[in-house]
Amino acid sequence: MFGQVWGWAGQFRKTNKNIGVDKYEIPQQLRVLLDDCRYWVQNKTYSNEEIAIRFKHRLVSIHCFANGNGRHSRLMADIIMERLFDGDFFSWGSKDTSQLNAARANYLAAVRAADAGDIELLVAFARS
Repeated sequence: MFGQVWGWAGQFRKTNKNIGVDKYEIPQQLRVLLDDCRYWVQNKTYSNEEIAIRFKHRLVSIHCFANGNGRHSRLMADIIMERLFDGDFFSWGSKDTSQLNAARANYLAAVRAADAGDIELLVAFARS
């Protein structure tokens, strides 16, 4: 369907980027993330929404793929909400489509806040 554009889809990146873990650490960091998420769910460490968003944030910071990491991580957060918690998908800033540039700026600001340890803006953005 996408020709050669997505020929590499689903394969871990083979080069290091200016963000993300070292290319050789991707499988190990994914295992740590999955184990952490299992702990959060079993121990009800965070709210359901926060678990999904923390998973999304950590997944994108691992940066598994050469491209599409943000889309992949948002999809995974939605899957967690639906499959683990029988909840609704996130809207990811799409409630006001007239402000797409502002929504992207708000998303990036929320991601940067999460990078600094404040997850609340990203949780709020996911529901906006």
